[in-house]
Amino acid sequence: MKVLIFGAGALGTYFGLRWADSGTDVSFYVREGRKKQIEREGLQVTSVKGDTKVSSPTLVTNPSEATSPDVVLLGVKGYHLEDTIPVLKEFVAKGAKVLPILNGIEHITILQETLGKEAVLGGLSYIIATLDDRGHVHHTSDLHELIFGPLHPSQKEVCDSLNEINERANFNSQLTSNIEEEMWKKYMFISAMSGVTTAGDLHTGTIRDVPETLKLVENVMTEIKALASLYDVHINQADIDRRMESFHSLPYEATSSMHQDKRKKNKLEVEHLQGGALRLAKQVQLNLPYTETLYRLIKPYETQNS
Repeated sequence: MKVLIFGAGALGTYFGLRWADSGTDVSFYVREGRKKQIEREGLQVTSVKGDTKVSSPTLVTNPSEATSPDVVLLGVKGYHLEDTIPVLKEFVAKGAKVLPILNGIEHITILQETLGKEAVLGGLSYIIATLDDRGHVHHTSDLHELIFGPLHPSQKEVCDSLNEINERANFNSQLTSNIEEEMWKKYMFISAMSGVTTAGDLHTGTIRDVPETLKLVENVMTEIKALASLYDVHINQADIDRRMESFHSLPYEATSSMHQDKRKKNKLEVEHLQGGALRLAKQVQLNLPYTETLYRLIKPYETQNS
């Protein structure tokens, strides 16, 4: 199986190098600036699960240069989604399936409408990783999970093949027939974690220390649970309880990628995450007061001047 990583951000680089270590044919589609940095610095992962690096990875800057990939792992930020679609169309025309692991939910419908339902797999990841100034990945918790599955009956074979290479790679992988439900559960978790850490400028340990603030995390999850039910995806209280247990298990200094971006004065995914929930809620006439408050608090920081 040939895997192409669309972008070499923290998530794409992490899973790409883990696949490469296990013998999978991996290439990276990158912009010219990132290509020059990688040619100078290589790709490297520093991780509690083991370090790895590749000095000269296969880099592609034009879709025509790529050999036909079987799977394109899409791990870009939500605000870059629109820019990726013309290039993704070229890879899909070569027979590739797209595996998006973006935070959020809205992107699945957007990709299906533009690429075709048969071309888009369901996927998500649980991982805490960030890039340093050299473009190297720092992975700081035991979480490194890739969960995926078919959204169309025609995708069974490619999912089975992907599952085979994942079993050899140094990360946790799960192939599920209920991927839509799993994506909503992740959306529930990340909406709460990203919203509270970013709006409050807090890491998870401080949130856990203050019961009133910790309750806000659960309240946001409860709102997303209600939203999911109106889209025929049923999440129960036990699912919330498990995500709260996961929140408690994170390192004290752990935080969300959006909070990290706020600290770095990078553009934020607030419109893709909290904004997306509000748009979906409006379509089904549901109010999300906690999510809306977090959205309004984060929105002024969406684009900052470094």
